[in-house]
Amino acid sequence: MKERQYIARRAAEWEAWDRWLAPARGPRTAAPEGDAAGAAGLPQRFRRLCHDLALVLDRNYSAALAEDLHRRVLAAHQRIYGAGEPQGHAWRRFFGGDLSALVRREWRLVLAAGLLLFVPMLSLLLLTQVWPDAAFLLLSPETVGEIEEMYSPTAPHLGRSRAASSEWAMWGFYIANNVRIDFQAFAGGVAFGLGTVFYLVYNGLHIGAIAGHLTQIGYVYTFWGFVAGHSAFELTGAVLAGAAGLKLGMALVAPGRQTRLAALRQHARVAVKLLYGAAALTLLAAFVEAFWSPRPGVPFAFKVAVGGALWLLTWAYLLLAGRARAA
Repeated sequence: MKERQYIARRAAEWEAWDRWLAPARGPRTAAPEGDAAGAAGLPQRFRRLCHDLALVLDRNYSAALAEDLHRRVLAAHQRIYGAGEPQGHAWRRFFGGDLSALVRREWRLVLAAGLLLFVPMLSLLLLTQVWPDAAFLLLSPETVGEIEEMYSPTAPHLGRSRAASSEWAMWGFYIANNVRIDFQAFAGGVAFGLGTVFYLVYNGLHIGAIAGHLTQIGYVYTFWGFVAGHSAFELTGAVLAGAAGLKLGMALVAPGRQTRLAALRQHARVAVKLLYGAAALTLLAAFVEAFWSPRPGVPFAFKVAVGGALWLLTWAYLLLAGRARAA
């Protein structure tokens, strides 16, 4: 086929790529015009564009045509895969809606992680109200004594351990503690998901034992007023880390037609993005826990109201953000 005939045959699709790549075009997820398959057919059209370039080079068509196609392929690759995009824009796009869309796509794993964390937590919290000694199934008497001292109505600094001297020291402590919990839940996925299940259930029971014991002895205002503000960020972060671990576990348990290693690599790309979300929530939780939660002059009702609002905002973000962009 002569070059002029080939150009006439393929020009319409190349022009569609030019319109899609123009700066004035809309959302990044839009597809080149003129194809009823929409965004779903984007990989096939990109492969055709790459094939066009390879064919032009193989047939020794004009250098101008080859350069023009090479420019389109490079621009399309950058737009599809984000190559060359400023890092700040990528992070804004990720937290502006991509993370929420990912959580919604992986809702089954997120739901499973949430059940593994919250069901044991609520079960032990309620059990300690009718059987106070249930807390000692997980907590040593020394640990119970330290917790009672931290949340006592007479404590000079709520929630602060004796080793910490300032809010900044407590912020570092909370970051280290929460990161450890999230990493355990995430890394446990490489043990076919069993490690993730164990750490989610264990941490749920541990939190439930502490909350149940302090509620049972009457430290309602001090304990629940303290945890209300940061609980949305901290517990949601743990759930996302758990979902990331379960994603890794699924790759090993049910790799499909791939090898387990190939499936693990593929699932890890998604799991790491969930872990990014968990890390961001963990940092927010630690900041609130260090600088807002222990403030003694704030009324209990106001702390609970703020905590409830943060729960609503957190899950409204995860359930609603990015829907317009996806549409």
